[in-house]
Amino acid sequence: MRFKTEGTCAKEIIFKISNGIVEKVEFVNGCAGNVQGIAKLVEGRPVDEIIDRLSGIECRNGTSCPDQLAKALKGATA
Repeated sequence: MRFKTEGTCAKEIIFKISNGIVEKVEFVNGCAGNVQGIAKLVEGRPVDEIIDRLSGIECRNGTSCPDQLAKALKGATA
């Protein structure tokens, strides 16, 4: 799936969910080390856990890459 981000340096998040588990996450643009780290930390974890942990984290513009990932996952599972 693809999610166009808003308010972050990353422009898009590409991800795959299987049986409620996040299997793959890739950010397009953004701070390379941070977005790679986020991806590695969330892959293999349940969607609901990731949403709970990352929702509402702010960096600038009232959002962040982790917050945008949580929004993407919410939208994909709604």
